[in-house]
Amino acid sequence: MFRPKALYCENGIENYELGRELLEKYQDVPKIQIDNHNNIEEMRKKQNSEFPDMKRNLIIGIRKTHKFVENHKTSDYLVPYTSSGCTAMCMYCYLVCNYNKCAYLRLFVNREQMLEKIIKTANKSERDLVFEIGSNSDLILENTITKNLIWTIENFANTQKGKLTFPTKFEMIDDLLNIRHNKKIIIRMSVNPEEIINKVEFGTSRLKQRIQAINKLADADYPIGILIAPVIFVENWKSLYLELIKYLYENLSEKVKKEAFFEIIFMTYSFVHNAINTEAFPNAIKLYDKDLMTGRGKGKYMYKEFIRKEGEMFFRENMNKFFKNNSIMYIV
Repeated sequence: MFRPKALYCENGIENYELGRELLEKYQDVPKIQIDNHNNIEEMRKKQNSEFPDMKRNLIIGIRKTHKFVENHKTSDYLVPYTSSGCTAMCMYCYLVCNYNKCAYLRLFVNREQMLEKIIKTANKSERDLVFEIGSNSDLILENTITKNLIWTIENFANTQKGKLTFPTKFEMIDDLLNIRHNKKIIIRMSVNPEEIINKVEFGTSRLKQRIQAINKLADADYPIGILIAPVIFVENWKSLYLELIKYLYENLSEKVKKEAFFEIIFMTYSFVHNAINTEAFPNAIKLYDKDLMTGRGKGKYMYKEFIRKEGEMFFRENMNKFFKNNSIMYIV
């Protein structure tokens, strides 16, 4: 269970029910008053080597930006929601591109305002929209602190239109199993080979526990997606990911194998990732590979086309062997 070393509290959070609950929950934790959760000068001055320690802080604020961004993968819109950042330390996390602003966990107390906009947008649409509410954080992890996910599901389950979706790398789903959701919440579990989890996805749940969580959620009738993400082309990547696919086939329940869809995403990286990881995790594996990666905009890297094509062929071939009846929504 995450226990913050300090709270950074934005002015006005006490005017919201969740704000008061969090202040009460952490009444014995040192508090630092801030004007803007998006601009904490103390954080901006920290060195790369301080990254793990910085992650021990918890920022509580009010979300001001509520812009929906169109998406054309597993949702119609990416939606700013109740948190941003995370307590885990995955070495490739895109939020780390600006670590002293985004990477630590920020909680937003004006959840009623955010969910109301989703419901209004859904009801105005002529078709059933899907809203991605977890693109900036891991809501399963956040739920262990705020219970926001329980609150969201309970308040969305009986709405007229729309569905919500989010990904997770965490196993703490038991308190979601016995609440009414009406199949309007699509939960997508991100998986990787155990070796990748151990060496790259610091602070997340083990593969075995993630699979057990998927099976429990499916038994509770939640629609399920599985992300093999991000695919990292380490030296022995083919053997690792073939082993992963076989492990999924052997350990996922029949219900999951019958109903789940897949997403496959290749890793992207950046100069900032490399700089922070080199200083914060000097003994960790190196993710940047100049022979396999190429530039993708200012300071960002993606895998070169030849390895991406090889990867796509590998996954389509092997997924077809073990999961030929399950759709792959995309490989990117």
